[in-house]
Amino acid sequence: MSQRSGRVVMAAVAVGGLVFLSGCGDSDDGGKDGGSSSGAAEAKTLGKVDMPKVTKDTNAMGMWVTGKNFVKGDIDKLVGYSPDGAKAQWTIDLGGEICWASPHTTEDGRTAVLFKDGKGSDAECTQVGLVDLNKGELVWQKEGTDTEGNEGVDFDEVTISGNTVAAGGTSGGGAWSLDGKPLWKPEYIADCDDDGYAGGDGKLVALHGCSSADSSTEKLELQTVDPTTRKVLSSYKLDGEFERAHILSTAPLVVAADTGDSDGGSGVTDILTIDDSAKQGKLVNSIDVLAKGFQPDCPAVNVEGCKDLALDKKSSTVYLSSEVEVDDGGPGEKITGVNFKTGKQTGRTKMAESRSLTPIGTEKDGSLLAYQGSTYSEPGGVVRIDPTSFEIKEIQRHPAAMKDVESDIETYGDARMLFTDGKLYIGDDTATRPSSDSKGRPLAVVLGTA
Repeated sequence: MSQRSGRVVMAAVAVGGLVFLSGCGDSDDGGKDGGSSSGAAEAKTLGKVDMPKVTKDTNAMGMWVTGKNFVKGDIDKLVGYSPDGAKAQWTIDLGGEICWASPHTTEDGRTAVLFKDGKGSDAECTQVGLVDLNKGELVWQKEGTDTEGNEGVDFDEVTISGNTVAAGGTSGGGAWSLDGKPLWKPEYIADCDDDGYAGGDGKLVALHGCSSADSSTEKLELQTVDPTTRKVLSSYKLDGEFERAHILSTAPLVVAADTGDSDGGSGVTDILTIDDSAKQGKLVNSIDVLAKGFQPDCPAVNVEGCKDLALDKKSSTVYLSSEVEVDDGGPGEKITGVNFKTGKQTGRTKMAESRSLTPIGTEKDGSLLAYQGSTYSEPGGVVRIDPTSFEIKEIQRHPAAMKDVESDIETYGDARMLFTDGKLYIGDDTATRPSSDSKGRPLAVVLGTA
């Protein structure tokens, strides 16, 4: 998914106020089935970023588009390219592997990254940086320090919201203002810590975990906090059955939670909508992702970073994809819309036979943009899905020469996608060692008509 803030777009979960999820099969809660039509523009391969040469899988997370640049995380650095991805224009050397990149930006194009404190085998994710994506500059770099003054606190992820950069993990959470001043620090020794934070929409939500001697799993609590002071404004305790939680949106507060039974490692069994307008939050609705066969993709432990889903805040709709097995052909996928406040299905597409169908983002009129995967004989493309009829219309078809590359990215990659200004940006979160099946796969590719 992608999120817009000012003129910057980041590959993320929510775009234009929408969250997408897809599902399949018959439903007893209504909705419409859409058809399909064509008339697509023929796209070109505008630019490619070569896969770096690595001896083991290495994190290269981060992908944004500004009015000036396409920016991609790489090995120990961020690189700004021309908007078509054809020419490198600047490089920010981080001096260590990227651990996490925020899916949010400020209105003036700044974002946050977390990276290692060196290139050695003992390097850890202790460095938090504020990056200006328009200028190609590392504005500041801070090291995690706990309340006792111990340096080198290891974080798992970082986010940005309003005027606050916040990093969290198993060692606790800390935050800085945009001018680099510390706002709070991890406790030196504590039974309860901030496992991570979710930003965006001017809000900051902490996933607060508390350990106990009589349980091997943490007790999790969602805390909407003041981004400047960390004062708890609202709190909601998750049921003890949930082992992990990922925040899809802070406003409204929508959470993908996992009891540990998620199918195929998706990291999600339920999607919860929580009203955090009062001091004590309350559950509004729960969607059983596991039972309906939806397939969002969330990281194992991180609070943000879910993909293959999106949210339409205006209509309170979440869209997900799911695989469908058919008797007379290969597996296909559908996208289903569900109202995240009521749990009612709002519609679903017809099956894209032998193809993947993955939400990318939305347009101003609420139309859903999705990626339609390649097949053995045909390349992939971008489709527009009507949010009322769920009719699929192909708007961009990719070059035939790219079908194998697209297939490799889907099969072997860890890709995120965003579509803006008539261009589809596909970027891998991980630089991988080439295999006989994935030779020639790029780190990123830009496909479009201009």
